[in-house]
Order: sequence, then structure tokens, then C-alpha cells
Amino acid sequence: MPESTPAITRAQLAALLNEDLSREYQAIIAYVVYSQAIKGAAYMSIADQLAIHAAEELKHALTIARQIDYLGAMPNATPKPVKLAESTEEMLRADLQNEVDTIRNYRTRVRQCEALGEFAIAEHIREILLDEQDHLIDLATALGEDAPAVGD
Repeated sequence: MPESTPAITRAQLAALLNEDLSREYQAIIAYVVYSQAIKGAAYMSIADQLAIHAAEELKHALTIARQIDYLGAMPNATPKPVKLAESTEEMLRADLQNEVDTIRNYRTRVRQCEALGEFAIAEHIREILLDEQDHLIDLATALGEDAPAVGD
């Protein structure tokens, strides 16, 4: 385990997963709103992708909520705030930053789960990471950029 990942308790892991769940709720809301609010012919392809991302984020929320319940805690019902923007580029940049933050948090969560011996939870999070990285690539591509490096 990297030294930057201190050991935590199951209760602390559940609390951190609840923060992740709030981030998933945020993503669902943002993708639903942005998929409908994005304007311009150049962005219609990504608008369709965002609708797909919304469904994937719901699946992630259900997976994370199940793991929180498994740890003996109650899943929360509060999303993190969604940034509303006027321009399509601002919306996509907000989503891109949210994906960077989510990937960074889930990478840490995998290490924390493994330190606790919760290998199954770590595997569920790894599966979510696959989707989150695809979302990151889709958003960066729509912005005409390379996907940003996500440090830990």
C-alpha cells in the first residue's frame, strides 16, 4: 500500500463511499441536464454520449450504494452541487473536471479497500473506473483535446 493511503476503518470507508455516491448523483444530474442543454451541430454527438453516461452513472450509484449497505451504513441521498453553465464548452469542462476528480477518488478508494481486505469492493470500483475513464476520453475528445493525466 502506498504511504499516501493511510489505513481506514470500515465505517470510514462507508463514509468515503457516501461522498463518492454524492459525486455519482451529481454526475447523473449533470449528464441529464447537459445532454439536453448542449447546443450546436458540432456537439450533437457528445450530447448523445452524455445521455448514455447518465445511465452508466446511475448504475455506478446503485453499485456504490450496495457497497455502503454491505458495510453496514445507510447510503445518502444528497448530490454534490451541479455547475450550470451557459456555454457548451463550460458544461463539458465542468464534466471533464468532475471525471478527473472522480477517477482520482476511486483510485484512492481501491487502495483503501485493499488495505482493509475488501477486495470485492475494490473490484466493483475498478469496474466503475473503466467507465469513468471512457467518460473522460469522450469529454476531452469533444473539446478537441487529449485526455488529461489524472494524478493520484
